Amino acid sequence: MRKGMFALAAAGLLVTGSLSACGSESNSGTGTGSSGGGATVGVILPDTKSSARWETADLKYLTDAFNAAGVKADIKNAQGDKASFQTIADGMIQSGVKVLMIVNLDSGTGKNVLENAKKAGINTIDYDRLTLSGGADYYVSFDNVEVGKLQGQGLVDCLTEKKVTKPVVSYLNGSPTDNNATLFKEGYDSILKPKFDSGEYTKGPDDAVPDWDNAKGGTIFEQQLTKDNKIAGVLAANDGLGNAAIEVLKKNKLNGTVPVTGQDATVQGLQNILAGDQCMTVYKAIKKEADAAAALAIALAKGETPTTATGTVTDPESKATVKSVLLKPEAITKANVKAVVDDGFVTKAELCTAAFTKACTDAGIS
Repeated sequence: MRKGMFALAAAGLLVTGSLSACGSESNSGTGTGSSGGGATVGVILPDTKSSARWETADLKYLTDAFNAAGVKADIKNAQGDKASFQTIADGMIQSGVKVLMIVNLDSGTGKNVLENAKKAGINTIDYDRLTLSGGADYYVSFDNVEVGKLQGQGLVDCLTEKKVTKPVVSYLNGSPTDNNATLFKEGYDSILKPKFDSGEYTKGPDDAVPDWDNAKGGTIFEQQLTKDNKIAGVLAANDGLGNAAIEVLKKNKLNGTVPVTGQDATVQGLQNILAGDQCMTVYKAIKKEADAAAALAIALAKGETPTTATGTVTDPESKATVKSVLLKPEAITKANVKAVVDDGFVTKAELCTAAFTKACTDAGIS
């Protein structure tokens, strides 16, 4: 996993902060204490388990954006704990934030938090994940159906390149409580289902991984492979689950033979691509997402009407229309790994460790 710019403390507790334009006042632990006094914007990130990005990218980019605008923001991470999520939110609401931005752990918890914020007259933003029936004022994310389409097409391209006929394809889907996982699946199903229906491909095991837990993902995939040892392609919903599948494939001497997809362009995922063990990943320029969300929050905090949320999404449960900023994802294969480095999302030093020096050179990363 990508090593964070904000390190884990020795006791394993994530350092999160009450962050302002004039510096950072750190709070350790899961952030269950009261919100930092005087913050204008409250932000709750979900965990560090579902993806490395929350620690290594979103925290940094959101902090930078708020600091640059001179807006004090309190950014905490719930570390996958629903009770902590609620406690953090209650503290932020009681402290008088003008804007609350959340990445929900599930729609039930998120909805309760958003409703409490609205009762207090606080503007709300769903960041990255839409809270079903949550009624957020704004939503900022990537086009997640498109993410899934890129994954599905990427797997098709890799199977075609390997000249695999009638491949059995298994699914390692994301968490069933994350609406994004539903959208990803909608995207890759739109590419792969016609091939299953025509008999060109065979549908293999299709399992969701609770809480995006990589260890559970590895166990699930091991069971899939035991059930059907003819699996020839794995649609893994993100890089963590992809790596979990790759570790199982390695034990069975199938890595590099069975294409595996991913998402998030993590250092681990990119290294797996360079090694030939992962077929592709999806790069979501998180800085752009964080900057877009921060811009909305800053405008709302200043009492302005945001002008950047020019798109809309329809909440599939409530059917409500939510003003949105939807960004475009990019497929990454060995041919364009360099683009992620050039964009500054990962550094050459992080990616091109000793074991990957030659692969990086071959990929044009110098």
